[in-house]
Amino acid sequence: MKKLQFKQMNDSRGYTLAVTLEIGDATLGGLAFGVGMTTYSHKVGLYQETIEEYELVTGDAKVIRVRADNEHNDLFRCLPWSHGTLGFLVSLKLRIVPAKPYIHMKYIPCFSQNEYCDEMMRLSGALNKNEKVADFVEATIYDTDKAVIMLGKFADVDTWQKRLKVNDVCWWWKPWFYKHVEKFHPQGGEEYIPLQSYLLRHNRAIFWVLESMIPFGNHPIFRLFFGWLCPPKPAFLKFTTTNAVRNMTFTKQVFQDIVMPLGTLKDQVDTATRLFDAFPLLVYPCRIYDHRRGPQGQLRSPPEKYMVPDTNYAMFNDLGVYGTPGFVKRREKYNATYAMRSMEKFTRDVGGYSFLYADIFMTEDEFEEMFDLTLYNKVRTAYSCNGAFPTLYDKIKPEVDVIKIGNDTAKVD
Repeated sequence: MKKLQFKQMNDSRGYTLAVTLEIGDATLGGLAFGVGMTTYSHKVGLYQETIEEYELVTGDAKVIRVRADNEHNDLFRCLPWSHGTLGFLVSLKLRIVPAKPYIHMKYIPCFSQNEYCDEMMRLSGALNKNEKVADFVEATIYDTDKAVIMLGKFADVDTWQKRLKVNDVCWWWKPWFYKHVEKFHPQGGEEYIPLQSYLLRHNRAIFWVLESMIPFGNHPIFRLFFGWLCPPKPAFLKFTTTNAVRNMTFTKQVFQDIVMPLGTLKDQVDTATRLFDAFPLLVYPCRIYDHRRGPQGQLRSPPEKYMVPDTNYAMFNDLGVYGTPGFVKRREKYNATYAMRSMEKFTRDVGGYSFLYADIFMTEDEFEEMFDLTLYNKVRTAYSCNGAFPTLYDKIKPEVDVIKIGNDTAKVD
């Protein structure tokens, strides 16, 4: 079956996906059955909120159309975060939004933890549903007290003054985007980025994951002569990954996306710093809805104390923790099992969720504490999934014993 793909911007019609793909090899189907979030998500929520209809092949070989307003509405609620354990996806109907050919980017430097935490609450609309917010909001945190908040708005470049501020950040010889953003601290600034390049701004360096693979990858000489080779294809990386390399990704590196209430951002950063000491950190604000219709799939209703007043959603955020922990860089003792399990417990305690395309260290009981599988298990029986597809936990759990590998490595260190 061909991958479901979509050209994100059609210049002649002026529309883009409401929640976009930021990595070139991501697919619409992968995001539909997994999870997707972008810097527009503070306005519309997760990728799943933009799906109008799924066309699905069930475990008993039936082709059905699944919508929120038809007889398959229970299945509709469970397909997000199901990771292919409820059927085979054939097609999608997705919501699109009006767009312009450029994004006007404003870079706002922050000089303390309290400042960027407070500003992200305000600029995302988490304090007031009537707050006028930018089309795109994100932050990159470079150390505990140093961050740059980015605000993007759809724009036309219709004057020479604006034309002089255009910067296509995706050319191969350009600095990696997060390095480019860091230059706006402490002075701030603005520029115009072509829409397609903005959507894929983190693609070349896979956010900042590539730095762990190619430490010299952002050097001007490397970018000039070999930058066009980046990023490496995920299929190639998987093909060349040995057992030793795979074990190293558990014990010497961290690649996690976690969604938690934005009101806990300070505690998130403090906890991630204590456990991983890995910077930069990525922050995307995102609505998590309470649809108030009984069990709403694998995501539990947001805690009431985090709900935006007079709405049916709470403002959460993705915390992206990628790269080599500082403890490993300094050759200090580091127990990946302890660090990851502690982060997962913190996530459960604040009512958050681990993105399941990353490695998890939870037991099955802990997994069912984080996610509500009540309706999911009923759907598996109703749609002949048992015996045809693995359970969600069996599908996403690591293929090796990550707890044993982490503990054994910690003993050796």
